[in-house]
Amino acid sequence: MRIGLVTEGGYPYVGGDVGFWCERLVRGLGQHEFDLYALSRSRRQEDAGWVPLPPQVSRVRTAPLWAAEDDGITYGRRARRRFAECYGELASVLVTASGGGPDSPGDHGEAVGQDRADDEADRFGSALYGLAELARDEGGLVGALRSETAVRALERACRAPGASRAAREARVPDLLAAAGHLRQALSPLAVDWYEDDGLGAADLCHAAAGGAAALSGLLARHFTGVPLLVTEYGARLRAHHLATGADGTAPAVRALLAAFHGGVAAEAYRQAALVTHGNAHTRRWQERCGAERAKLRTVHPGMDAAGFAGAGESPEAADPDTLVWAGRVEPAKDLVSLLHAFAQVHRQEPKARLRIVSTATGSDGTAYLGHCRALAAQLFPDEAEGPHTVGDNPVSFEEVGGPEAPTLAEVYASGAVIVLSSVVEGFPIGLVEAMFCGCATVSTDVGAVVEVIGGTGLVVPPRNPRALADACMALLRDPERRARLGAAARARALELFTVEQNIAAFHGMYLEIVSHCPVRRVVLGETGEPLPFAVPAEAHVPGSWTGPPARVAARRATDSPAPCPTPMTTTEASG
Repeated sequence: MRIGLVTEGGYPYVGGDVGFWCERLVRGLGQHEFDLYALSRSRRQEDAGWVPLPPQVSRVRTAPLWAAEDDGITYGRRARRRFAECYGELASVLVTASGGGPDSPGDHGEAVGQDRADDEADRFGSALYGLAELARDEGGLVGALRSETAVRALERACRAPGASRAAREARVPDLLAAAGHLRQALSPLAVDWYEDDGLGAADLCHAAAGGAAALSGLLARHFTGVPLLVTEYGARLRAHHLATGADGTAPAVRALLAAFHGGVAAEAYRQAALVTHGNAHTRRWQERCGAERAKLRTVHPGMDAAGFAGAGESPEAADPDTLVWAGRVEPAKDLVSLLHAFAQVHRQEPKARLRIVSTATGSDGTAYLGHCRALAAQLFPDEAEGPHTVGDNPVSFEEVGGPEAPTLAEVYASGAVIVLSSVVEGFPIGLVEAMFCGCATVSTDVGAVVEVIGGTGLVVPPRNPRALADACMALLRDPERRARLGAAARARALELFTVEQNIAAFHGMYLEIVSHCPVRRVVLGETGEPLPFAVPAEAHVPGSWTGPPARVAARRATDSPAPCPTPMTTTEASG
């Protein structure tokens, strides 16, 4: 099987967002062939290069999301009219969706609202694919997106009856900013990936994220009929809302961009054969954006258990009086509440110790760490004279790799209870690592914690030092319960959260999708007539059974336009 894997700011770039699971997926499915299509987010990311690629990666094609340079294409009168119609329709949908529109009166308001949503989804998709077809026919789109026509189309839509309140309040600077953001967001429409020598040659397109990656998958499906699988380990739409809300974006611009990204997400969920998520929180976002439950699959992030499972073989090595926190030091981890909770624990159990072990420090983590050190000195003034090392002070601040904390597995194995005190958390990777080690855990109820723990640890409300202290005390005073919970946590983690289960889940979905949505290729001869038996079954087996022409010249019976170059810069390399 040939998989077209599309990423945004991730694999195969060094330090990409979804690099680890994509790399493990590709390496774990050695029986398949992968083509990587990577959208980069910055020059810095491109300069950092790629991770080493396994032999089953046939090629890598890249395109920048951050540098949509003018393509130099000048549209004729007919093309300008097409662009104005498609872009104007897109803008009209965005200004309506950005406020939701007035509620419909009558007893059938809910049904009417659903009909309106379906109509807007159809209009959004029609406008989006119309722009993509224009880019394909004319050889470019960036120049048109930069034109005054685009800004005027946005302005007309914002001033038209039925526009949302936020859109009506847009001023010229807001319109220019929105047009610039849309130009970047629409840049995947102009890349040259959607022909038979690109994603059209794949048996399945796997978008490894929402957003731009899913948009590329939608275009591959539209132009060449390749089935689409969308994977989200975090709701990209939610991340967009948080980002634009924090960077001071004007309300009118924020509303228009939210409507656009929401439209892309809804269209991707509607057209995808299957949609996967890593936890219930992301699934709820997908359902709210219109994903059908029948299409949704839960695939937990796969983690390498080898480095941690060994630590769980000898739980007697743990210090029965020690609490351990390990992770990235930043305010979202709420170490302040943890320190206050430990102060209550230490008053009841003077022998208790707390190890705070840093795996990394966030951008504002250095100052936060200093604040936590100062707080520990205030909470334990009689014991804060010496350095913060294990054994001298009830609270120690360490780093992984130091003499007392050489590896994370040894850190987890050294404590009686592992504590997670976060106020914000996605998928709690550190918690799963502790579970691999067979540790008893106390965690705050944030993100996917309850879903991950599944009853094998204690969970308390966030920002509640008293509840955190009581739960820690309950486990410190009950070694048998700690052992039972640790063993159950280890068994659950090894069953659900390993690399092997992740790979097996995606492999099964690949086979399911291809069996239900096979790509039927038609090879045309010199006369333009289909060649019978030009793509036999053995063409799917790696090797040179049929020679390169059958793969390159393949066309769908329902789609046979001539390929057309696009000016947007892409790079390609063989694996």
